[in-house]
Amino acid sequence: MYHIYRIRLREGATTSAGFWQAIRNPYEVHAMVWRIFSDGSRKERDYIYRLEIEERTPLIYAVSEADPVDLDGIWDIESKEYRPVLRKGQQLAFSLRANPVRTKRDEKGRQHRHDVVMDAKKLLDYSACPPEARPPESELVQREGYSWLASRSEKLGFSVDGGMIRADGYRQHRFRKWNGKMNVAISTIDFTGVLTVTDPDRFEETLYRGVGPGKSFGCGLLMVRPV
Repeated sequence: MYHIYRIRLREGATTSAGFWQAIRNPYEVHAMVWRIFSDGSRKERDYIYRLEIEERTPLIYAVSEADPVDLDGIWDIESKEYRPVLRKGQQLAFSLRANPVRTKRDEKGRQHRHDVVMDAKKLLDYSACPPEARPPESELVQREGYSWLASRSEKLGFSVDGGMIRADGYRQHRFRKWNGKMNVAISTIDFTGVLTVTDPDRFEETLYRGVGPGKSFGCGLLMVRPV
């Protein structure tokens, strides 16, 4: 049985400078959320989540079959059973933070993921364009972000209309894993708008499993509500 969770840092729970530094690093947040949901026996991530900072307080939304455990005694955890009632043609307002990428093969046939905005800039030779000839970055984010989401929506059980979707909040995140031996770079776009359910069974699975890559780093949780 899936539940949806709202996990908020307790007021005054920590004044550690290290905690507040960690909350700005997606890999450290990944480790923090893993600790909340892992009892030490599970080897694979079986939840999706999203971190928000509201009133300077970390707030984690998550969907999982496993129950979270506050091992550190610093979190307030609220939960409710997540059993969405869906029907074909239903319209839902949604919010999504995603890691939109395109997969391409290099000359050796190896696959690589490319940030859709940076890929568009490369195709336009963006840095060489005079400033007055460049499309605004916000325009690229909207166009490429929507195109990415629309291209995947059918398999995920919903459809989207460009006039009802906003893609913004584009950010590039660069960080090192805890051992300092691997650099990680991901980009995120925040989507808001209205979608239409086309396949309730597939869409329900999408609500449980998430959208796109980067789920270990807080991407993919599709949050919906009735219009």
